[in-house]
Amino acid sequence: MRVLVTGGAGYIGSHACQRLLRDGHTVVALDSLYRGHREPMDLLAAQFPERFSFVHADIGDAQAVRSAVDGADLDTVMHFGAVAYVGESVEDPIWYYRNNIGSAVTMLGALDQARDGRGVDRIIFSSSCATYGDPPEGMIPVPETCPQHPTSPYGRTKLHFEHILLDYAEMRARAGRPLALTMLRYFNVAGCDRSGLLGEDHTPETHLIPVAIQAARGKRPGMSIFGTDYPTPDGTCVRDYVHVEDLIDAHVRAAERVPPGAREAFNVGIGEGYSVRQILDSVRRVTGRDFEVTESGRRAGDAIALYNDPSKIRRELGWSPEVTDIDEVVSTAWSWFEKHPDGYKS
Repeated sequence: MRVLVTGGAGYIGSHACQRLLRDGHTVVALDSLYRGHREPMDLLAAQFPERFSFVHADIGDAQAVRSAVDGADLDTVMHFGAVAYVGESVEDPIWYYRNNIGSAVTMLGALDQARDGRGVDRIIFSSSCATYGDPPEGMIPVPETCPQHPTSPYGRTKLHFEHILLDYAEMRARAGRPLALTMLRYFNVAGCDRSGLLGEDHTPETHLIPVAIQAARGKRPGMSIFGTDYPTPDGTCVRDYVHVEDLIDAHVRAAERVPPGAREAFNVGIGEGYSVRQILDSVRRVTGRDFEVTESGRRAGDAIALYNDPSKIRRELGWSPEVTDIDEVVSTAWSWFEKHPDGYKS
């Protein structure tokens, strides 16, 4: 395959580039570097100089997107490029719609015009379990048939773009240009590349595991639990944590196995939920360090419990996670942060 990876300099996108390159594919990463990092792009370019290139551009730059596709005759798009903080989306929903919908629609138009109007053959979209909101009783673990009622602007942008992609795929089918469309609804993504090359480096950092690791390392004075009165066994939110390399394996399988004309949605998660307190206990076990934790009120937009029913993706793509033990997930993140205490700049 010849793949355009949007948001390729980000945490998940860079891991996708690495896996595709290791598998022998040609990869063009496109990223504005607003929250992505140039360092992983340089590392991958040094390892795979003949099959990897980086384009510094926004997904809303139609000319850059089309030039990237036409320049390397790319046939597949893995679309990770988005802003992705639930709380931030509540504070500034217009910005989230502008980026995750407006710019993405511009990108989609450029993709459709590329390759002399043939467009790309496959799109794998980075969607989210946030599209489900708070699942109704009897829908946890969450199947793909769960009603989608997002509780945050971030989740709504992901759901709206799913609808846009479905309409686009229908248009392509009517025009005799069938598109292989896959929408992967991630649960919480965690951990780092087990070879130690790539890691997780966000500014600001809001993901639970790296925040707890920073607290354990003394890089922050402590951390907060947001909400301790949820109707869960220990009062804190419950989430499904999938290792980033397992997540990328799902993308590769979707690219290889979803045929032209198909429009599929798959959840990607291990099928087991961990509470916030359980994650903090795991970080303490793995690091051997304690850290201060304060308790705060609930955050707007946070769902109570979200963990996956993996039946469909196992059945149809043959996917199952290699990493299912939460301590192993945390260990891969801890190993990278031990070597990179200040993130990529270290």
